[in-house]
Amino acid sequence: MSPGDSTPVGTDWSRHAETVLRKFGYARIAPGRRAREPDATFWVQEAGVPRRTFPVFVPPTSPATLAEGIDRWLARGRGATADQRRAIFVASSDAAAEEAWERLARTDPTAVEHEVSILVVPSSTADEPPAHFALRRVRPAELLRVATGIVVGLFRRSHDDEAAGAIDFGEMLQMLRGRFGIDLHRSLGVRTDEDALYVLYQLAQRDAYAPGDSGSSLHLIVLKPTGPAARVPWFAA
Repeated sequence: MSPGDSTPVGTDWSRHAETVLRKFGYARIAPGRRAREPDATFWVQEAGVPRRTFPVFVPPTSPATLAEGIDRWLARGRGATADQRRAIFVASSDAAAEEAWERLARTDPTAVEHEVSILVVPSSTADEPPAHFALRRVRPAELLRVATGIVVGLFRRSHDDEAAGAIDFGEMLQMLRGRFGIDLHRSLGVRTDEDALYVLYQLAQRDAYAPGDSGSSLHLIVLKPTGPAARVPWFAA
């Protein structure tokens, strides 16, 4: 972000971020007694899920303080439980959000596996996009790992359903974006969801078998306990 960019600071920006989060279904709450985030600007709770609370970090003065806040959060988070690793960081632009994601991944690669989000709340200039959660770019290998986990869950859900039907791989793409905050197109270097599925298919084929053991697929779906086609790679199912 260039020094000349307009950046909202202070209380007004915090209120703006709170308003945006309310529109996205997060209500402001008082922090619990066991809150581990003394630097949090305020806390929110996801609508309809009382235990899903998030500390929100709004840089008080400049974009540089976002990096400082991330470093302090990472330092306190070592050894924390999963529900204590949630956080929403507020950035002033997509460029600042990209830098924040890179800092998280570089400093602690496991941090992005937790429920961390970066909310872009831009300054009030007409040429900037509306507020939104910034998606992160990941390595194709990580994307394939997450996709395989999602597909396993979809197959198990379909298997347990009496009216089991075909797997909707579009749902997998939606979960990659919505639940895991992954930017599919930039991560895979494609422009459409169809191309994303094709590249994932190719990646799964390349990474299908463990070295030295052609019968051990790394992306197997257990369709039934025994018999023909009891196990098949998800990309071939």
